[in-house]
Amino acid sequence: MKTIRARKPDGAPIYAIMDNLSSNKTPAIRAWAKKHKVELCFTPTSASWANPIEAQFGPLRNFVMGNSDHPNHTVLARKLQDYLRWRNANARHPDVLVAQRRERARIRSERQQRWGRPRRAAA
Repeated sequence: MKTIRARKPDGAPIYAIMDNLSSNKTPAIRAWAKKHKVELCFTPTSASWANPIEAQFGPLRNFVMGNSDHPNHTVLARKLQDYLRWRNANARHPDVLVAQRRERARIRSERQQRWGRPRRAAA
């Protein structure tokens, strides 16, 4: 959070979407966020489908870790960094967009949730 705030020193509010992990809600974190104009936006419990960052993990898994046999964590870390550099430079690449759509659909199907439709009440 401090790194993100440092990159945006203009004082404009920053909205951080976070999971509902209790360590993300400590008084120290909340106080720091309030002081530095960072709005903490928590997703509901068990709602990974509602967190936009989740769709980025599918392509990362496919492009870096799928069918790989990295000899150690150092090599894996380097491959992850290489992918992230490429991904940031090619955000609209068709392969990335397809992988993101596929991952969003997979996440929604786990929760049996469709965008724009309320969940059906259990009978």
